[in-house]
Amino acid sequence: MNNIKDILKSAPKATQKSYKKGEIIQRAGDFNNSPIYVKKGLLKSYLIDSKGKEHIYMFAPENWIIGDLEAIQYEQPSQLFIECLEDSEVIVFQKDCLFNIELDKEQLAENAQVLYRRIGRLQRRVLMLMGAPAADRYMYFLETYPELPNRVPQKMIASYLGITPQTLSSIRSEISRKK
Repeated sequence: MNNIKDILKSAPKATQKSYKKGEIIQRAGDFNNSPIYVKKGLLKSYLIDSKGKEHIYMFAPENWIIGDLEAIQYEQPSQLFIECLEDSEVIVFQKDCLFNIELDKEQLAENAQVLYRRIGRLQRRVLMLMGAPAADRYMYFLETYPELPNRVPQKMIASYLGITPQTLSSIRSEISRKK
């Protein structure tokens, strides 16, 4: 979304907010769900299973949008927590803001391409979780989030990949040996 200034002009209900590292922006069960654009910082969305284990669904570095899409669209309670991994500056949109903004055809096409790329990456990730080796999932993570290995603890990357930190360490060692 390169035209965030245009969107803000067209979306008067959007609010800019700052959060500190560790702050939770949204909790599972919340009804006040909104799309969140990350101007600066890093967020993660995750769920906590019945055994209390955290499963990371998504990371959102700068220029990404994060949110519980199903909860936003169908006005249901959120299934996801959204937490700041770094001090962050975000823009919180009201649900209707993103649908009522007036953009020209070129801007709409650009936004559609960004959306399709993100959906495509999510689909590929789900398919990889279903059947790809852990090393392939890690390489895809690096392709999707090239800057994150230096910003996120290995434990969180392992959670995102659906593997243990020990397995991730082995994969990283193997990659280092091959270089």
